[in-house]
Parts: sequence; structure tokens; C-alpha cells
Amino acid sequence: MKDHKKMLGNLALFIVLIGITLTVLLKDQDISQIFNILSSVKIQYVIIGLICISLYIVCEAVNIGRTLKSLNEKSTFMRNMKYALIGFFFSSITPAASGGQPMQIYYMHKDKISVSNSTITLLINLSSMQIVTISFALISLVFNYVYLNGVLITFFIVGILLNLSALILLLIGIFSKRMTNGLINFSIKVMKFFKMKNIEAKKEKLQRELGKYQENADYIKNSKKLLIKTLITTLIQFTSYYSVTYWTYRALGFSEHNIFTIITMQSVLFATVSGIPSPGAVGVTEGAFIEIFKSVYPQSIMSSAVLLNRGINFYFVVIIGAIVTLVNQFKGYKEN
Repeated sequence: MKDHKKMLGNLALFIVLIGITLTVLLKDQDISQIFNILSSVKIQYVIIGLICISLYIVCEAVNIGRTLKSLNEKSTFMRNMKYALIGFFFSSITPAASGGQPMQIYYMHKDKISVSNSTITLLINLSSMQIVTISFALISLVFNYVYLNGVLITFFIVGILLNLSALILLLIGIFSKRMTNGLINFSIKVMKFFKMKNIEAKKEKLQRELGKYQENADYIKNSKKLLIKTLITTLIQFTSYYSVTYWTYRALGFSEHNIFTIITMQSVLFATVSGIPSPGAVGVTEGAFIEIFKSVYPQSIMSSAVLLNRGINFYFVVIIGAIVTLVNQFKGYKEN
């Protein structure tokens, strides 16, 4: 019940942030003109954008499924799509995207996938995302540093440092036996402090899971082909995600800048806002988009560009993820 209340609180905060963002974005704007612009977009490019953001989710599902299969877990492509969409949804509505992986592990556990295997799978996937995000952003910065003002440069540095710190912790969590043993011992001390029952039984269960986790981590570490495939898939995933911005640019009737320029600008934007702890970085992403892309779009089109771009690469997936989550929750209630 407490978890449900917390989740509802996060969702309420997410909706409030959207409301504030739209209020600021549309202030002093001619709403009818915005609707006219959006209604006249080139639909073929919108469709390509939707295909690209769908490919982003498919790539995550492929990575999840590939690693689970290598750990001898049975999972279908549709289930992997479910995990990817649920992860996106909960990452979007929780501060610092903290809710995505725990909820994915929860739903995998409901599908009879062991916690140790789901954990190592998601850690590998998240590590791959961090490597690609950091590398993509640093390379892209070389071509796009002129679009960043002092504030955005600060955010970019903070975002890169946070992503780098997260990557280091993830790699330690995956491959350091001392670290994972330390976490077990710390957990036991917490249980003793709160005088929980059956501590020895819980300790044995944790150690069994840890043994299985470490065995799988060693297996993954030696599976270079799996790691390379995961990185390549993640590179395709984020290239597809960043390209949505180019297709919305073309949908609005512009063609002066090429796809490479727009993708690298979006990569810098993503890294700049990735350190913001607000749910989905709502508000900050829109503001950073306006600042970074002000040389790409005329002022009169900017609000429409923000709405169309975020509508495809964020809100569209959030809505689909919410529907998938609600359907699975409803199924769970029916089964109980």
C-alpha cells in the first residue's frame, strides 16, 4: 500500500510538471497557430519518427531477451517488450529514473525469472546504455559545443559525471565479489538492527542468490560475444532514439541541417538533462531543447517543434508503457 501511495505521488508530480511545462511553453503563444503548424506536418516523417522510437523499445527488448536466454531463462519477445515498456514508464515517472529497473525485476519475478538472473540482465543492459550515452555525447560535443551556454555546459558536465559514476558502480556491482558480499553483510546488519525474524533463513537465501548471481556474473564477463552484441544493439537503439529529432525536424518542413548534425545535437541534449533528478527530466528537457536548437528552428516554430519532438520520443512511449502496466496490473488482480 505504501509503494502504491508513493507511486501515485510520483505520478501526480509528473503530471504537475507536465502542466507547468506546457504553461511556460505556451505562454504568450498563439495556440491556434501552433495547432495549424502541427496539423500541417508531413505525416510520412512523423510515421518514421514513430517507427524509430518503437525500434528503441524493440532494441531494449532484444538485449533483455538475449541475456536472459544466455542465462537459461525462458522469455518470449512479447514479454521482453513488456519489460522494456514498463521500465520506460516507471523510469519516466520516478525521480532520477529510479523506479524502472526495480519494477522490471518485479514483473520478471512474477513471470518466474529468478531475481539474480533478472538483476544481472538489467545491470548489463544499463551498463551498455551508460557506455553508449557517454561515448556518443562526448564525440557529439566536439561538433556542437557552440550551442551550449554556461548553464548548459555545467549541466552537461554534471550529467556526464553522474553517468560515469553510475557506470563505475554498475561495473563494480556486476563483477566485484567483495562489493556484493559487503552488501549482503550490510543487509544482515540492518535486519538485526530492526530485530527482524528468521534472519538466518533470510541470510541463507541471500547467500544462495548471491552465489548464483556471482556465477552468472563470471559467465557474462567471459561471454565477450554477448557483451559486444549488447553494445552494438544499444548503439542502434540510441541512434534510433536520437534520430527522432531529425524526423520531427523534417516533418515540420525543414531540411537545411543533415541527419548527422541533428542526431549529435540531440545526443548532447540527452546527456545535458540526464543528471536532472526530476521525473522524466520534464521541463528541463524542453528548456534545453529550446536553447540548443534555437539556431535550427525559427522562434515562431519552436513551441511546435518541442511539442512534436517530445510527443513522439517521450510521451508516446510513456502512454504505451502506462497502458501495458495497467493491463498487467489488472491481470494480476484477476489472478489473485
